[in-house]
Amino acid sequence: MDIKKEVQQQFGKNAASYVSSPIHKDGKDLLKMVEMAGINGQEVLLDIATGGGHTANAFAPLVKKVTAVDLTIEMLAAAEGFITENGHQNVEFVQGDAEQIPFTDESFDIVTCRIAPHHFPNVDLFIKEVYRVLKPGGQFLLDDNVVPESKEYDQFYNTIEKIRDYSHFRAWKKSEWIQKLEDSGLEVFEWHRFEKMFQFESWCANMKLPESEKIHLTKFILESSDKIKDKFRILIQDEKIISFNGEAIILKALKRK
Repeated sequence: MDIKKEVQQQFGKNAASYVSSPIHKDGKDLLKMVEMAGINGQEVLLDIATGGGHTANAFAPLVKKVTAVDLTIEMLAAAEGFITENGHQNVEFVQGDAEQIPFTDESFDIVTCRIAPHHFPNVDLFIKEVYRVLKPGGQFLLDDNVVPESKEYDQFYNTIEKIRDYSHFRAWKKSEWIQKLEDSGLEVFEWHRFEKMFQFESWCANMKLPESEKIHLTKFILESSDKIKDKFRILIQDEKIISFNGEAIILKALKRK
């Protein structure tokens, strides 16, 4: 099965849990994203891989129009229910692929993408598409989990994510994001790093991880080095993993011309 089919399958069956997920729903990163955006109220905004619709919902009252795109039809339905319940009438929902955005060149003032690109098999194509659909002077606001620069920490984090969620492709390094965006012609204007605490039980439950896989994942984490346990602040009690810390960035890039 290719990764895009895996993404659709994984998120199709877990759509409702993403609408209510505290990390997606209550994250302070969403407020920071809104704060970083330059908004006058007349913008047309595209939210790529909208998921539970939290980003589209946050921006809807602040801009003229939001288009929420997602690969998974069940996710779009869950997002639409959530956003409509909040009374927003200026959001349209479109099924589409982040690497083949179904819109014409220079259509949007702002493009957002939050907690999603680690699922994209070709992130360079995604960035190219973001650049293409942005108007000159447009803003790209990215928010995603990242890995530390060290290869050892990178491998550990991407391994545990892949065990938990087979639709995970890769969390990138901070330096890789900056390089990729600048290579595309976008200018990185501002970025912030922040820590995220993952509660192990709910982190696994979000993906409805089978018990056998959860046992495998627990064993893998428990057997990791002290250096890794320290780096990721892994909290263990009675051979059970309680929580661990990851990191993410919020980044604003501009299309200058």
